[in-house]
Amino acid sequence: MRFDFKNLPSRKRRYIIGLTLVFLSITLIGLAFGREERSSFDAAKTEILLRKLGHQLLLQSGDSSSRVLPIERITADEYRIRFEQHLTFQPDSLLNTTKDLLAKDPFNRDYIVNVLNCGTSTVAYGFAIAGEKEDDIVPCLGREQPSECYIIDIKFKPIEHEAKNVYILGSLSALAFICFAVFRPRALQRAPKVDQPAEVFHFGSVQFDPHEKQLRINNECIDLTLTEARLMNIFALSPNETITRSRLQKEIWEDEGVIVGRSLDMFISKLRKKLETVPDINIIVVRGKGYKLEVRG
Repeated sequence: MRFDFKNLPSRKRRYIIGLTLVFLSITLIGLAFGREERSSFDAAKTEILLRKLGHQLLLQSGDSSSRVLPIERITADEYRIRFEQHLTFQPDSLLNTTKDLLAKDPFNRDYIVNVLNCGTSTVAYGFAIAGEKEDDIVPCLGREQPSECYIIDIKFKPIEHEAKNVYILGSLSALAFICFAVFRPRALQRAPKVDQPAEVFHFGSVQFDPHEKQLRINNECIDLTLTEARLMNIFALSPNETITRSRLQKEIWEDEGVIVGRSLDMFISKLRKKLETVPDINIIVVRGKGYKLEVRG
């Protein structure tokens, strides 16, 4: 007996399609979230690159004979390089060598490097590299560090199914759209499309568009970096109110797993400079508390 799907009643066809989509969705979700964060091949490749980094640092320190000890994998995304002997290093060379080597690994675009003192685990030097170059945090270049026992700690931003599961998650989105198209109520099918206008903040002659990451001052458009736009959005939501440093750091960096210190002052300074042509608006320091977007008039 031949099964004729087209001649089935509409309700049964929709039921069969629904069951099929549910089954495919469960299968794809299992594939997307049942895989390891970083495959053993990727981890092995990362360890080789880090061992080569340790080798280059020893050569730059004038040491061509002592060993780079076995690379330690602290967590799925954190590694440590230890050395047999003391070494010295130039921050510039450490930065450039690290960026050159890790650029060969497409999964490791965001990471933090800390140079630790062996005995105390205090941070002797460190920097952060982000996907967007303007968000890099690189302090104190050009100062040679003394010869001591150092550990290089490298923490990568977790992948979290982001790059390797794009195809699978894209398929889930397509399935969700099909489900909505097939099973949505008729009242929704006839409902007119209503555009939701994007919120734009107005402060006198200044307009801030958080979606475009732009300031418009007297018809002149000023582009903001992603971090500057996040800062401006927090201030724009609460003008003339003090925003604590801890809140700014948490909402902009710590929620993404990166903790920073002086970089907040740097980005505040950059944002303040872009507003310096407007006399009625300024970002002021509230001593001992944080910052405030002061809007006069």
